[in-house]
Amino acid sequence: MLKKIRITLAVITMTLITLLFLDITGTLHHWLGWLAKIQFLPALLALNVGVIVALVVLTLVFGRIYCSVICPLGIMQDIISWLNKKKNRFSYSPEKRWLRYGMLVVFVAAFFLGINSIVALLAPYSSYGRIAQNLLKPIYEAGNNVLAFLAEHMNSYTFYSVDIWIRSLPTFIIALATLLIIGYLAWRGGRTYCNTICPVGTILSFLARFSWLKISFDEDKCKKCGRCARNCKAAAIDFKSMTVDYSRCVVCGNCLEMCNFDSLHYVHPSSAKRSSTEAAKQSPDTGRRSFLIGGTLAVAGAALAQEKKKVDGGLAVIEDKVEPKRLTPLTPPGSISLSNMHKRCTGCQLCVSQCPNEVLRPSTDLLSLMQPTMSYEHGYCRPECNRCAEVCPAGAIQPITLAQKSSTQIGHAVWVKKNCIPVTDGVECGNCERHCPVGAIEMVQLDESDELSPMVPVVNEARCIGCGACENLCPARPFSAIYVEGHEVHKEV
Repeated sequence: MLKKIRITLAVITMTLITLLFLDITGTLHHWLGWLAKIQFLPALLALNVGVIVALVVLTLVFGRIYCSVICPLGIMQDIISWLNKKKNRFSYSPEKRWLRYGMLVVFVAAFFLGINSIVALLAPYSSYGRIAQNLLKPIYEAGNNVLAFLAEHMNSYTFYSVDIWIRSLPTFIIALATLLIIGYLAWRGGRTYCNTICPVGTILSFLARFSWLKISFDEDKCKKCGRCARNCKAAAIDFKSMTVDYSRCVVCGNCLEMCNFDSLHYVHPSSAKRSSTEAAKQSPDTGRRSFLIGGTLAVAGAALAQEKKKVDGGLAVIEDKVEPKRLTPLTPPGSISLSNMHKRCTGCQLCVSQCPNEVLRPSTDLLSLMQPTMSYEHGYCRPECNRCAEVCPAGAIQPITLAQKSSTQIGHAVWVKKNCIPVTDGVECGNCERHCPVGAIEMVQLDESDELSPMVPVVNEARCIGCGACENLCPARPFSAIYVEGHEVHKEV
């Protein structure tokens, strides 16, 4: 019963978290965003005391079920291990403390030294987020576009095409490498990654040693057949001494199912040392106890995605824009500063996945690798959208109202004369002025003494909020004639 409940809850959790990353409609985060916020490391960085206390209590009562039911990377390893149909392939091995504690020291040191690329690489939830965003979402979007193509030929607008593009090649490569490495370890050794590399697993292992409920042997019944150890994917059961390493046990329930002699029970350890007669009279209700492990999760559906134009009036192909070189990276409204973003962001890619305007993409800078930065080749940061602030589970992007967003200056626009169409082609434009949502751009004559000189933009830096509407909608190609330079610390305007 324990295994069935664990699998049911894990499948539900995995499905919903994956849908949260794949969603192209912007609707699911209202219902499922809490699944990201109950992940251990994001909750710790966000100082979400309620979630942290709940996870600590959960581990002290039930053991490391977080790794089997809540953590998507842990569930992914279980799925890959299950696909290997070879039976009785595991065996007990001693705990490799030097490796797991060494990796924890590296993780903590990288966090306090601000080497966020290492933190992001080791964070389990973030690792799965990168896999979902970079590897699974393009497949999901391609399927959506096939349905949109078929619907179009049936005069239906149920589905709309979306752009499919790699937001960061280094992050894509890292996501692929993560899947291959962790997938190989799971295929071959089950929970090898969780019990040697994962810092969250190591932290929870300290608590799991003292959990109230544990997998325990009834010594009177055990025949030492070894089936439990050969099916323990955490390599945590030593059937010869009838002991379990609770720091590695993830309460998957495999051993309970494989035992033919009813010698293993999920109980308080003191209850397992009774005689066989007592066990027959007072067999624990493991089904009801196990049911307390999980809760009820909500399911929501997907809606529509907005189609983006790729041609000018259906005639001429528009040349792609090239990202300008910014002296200071742009970070989303609500991130407060570059320092706050670097300190708290785990690079999970949820904000990148959920950005409807395709403004966010992972950084390629070594110190902030995989953390979100902004650029406006595909869209601009619309004043009516604050989705990234709503979905961030780690507090790197603080919740912000639309009114606050419209008065937060994340950067300022800079005009580049040599790229401006009125100067280069001698034609009227004014796109930047017309589309500026805060009225920070005014068109003036390039030469005040010449009435025939072209009208060019002047930016009021004190008013500009850095939304990027001017940069995105500038018709100059491949470089815009106006771009946004970031601010290290955001300001109120």
